[in-house]
Amino acid sequence: MALKQKAEELSGETFNSCLLNLYHNGDEGMAWHSDGEKDLKKNGAIASLSFGAERKFVFKHKIDKTTISLNLAHGSLLLMKGTTQTHWLHRLPPTKLVSKPRINLTFRTIVG
Repeated sequence: MALKQKAEELSGETFNSCLLNLYHNGDEGMAWHSDGEKDLKKNGAIASLSFGAERKFVFKHKIDKTTISLNLAHGSLLLMKGTTQTHWLHRLPPTKLVSKPRINLTFRTIVG
């Protein structure tokens, strides 16, 4: 609950859902996608907390295919707000360079 409160404080959002992903090592990742589930608050913030191994995270613009990469370090918070999900895809690419686990907590607001 302390992590949820900190994510809410930093994002200005109130969250009522948390998705936990465990990536055992760099062989596991997430394919290109946008978080567009119908029950997510439209243009609501998504707060993604990372623990464990540092991993590369990539955004790709849906129209012009521009990519932006960043490293998600242990203890980092990534906020995706506003129309991010409308205009951008994102992924956690697999890598042979990481052998340690990473835990990701993704706070969201579910409506309806």
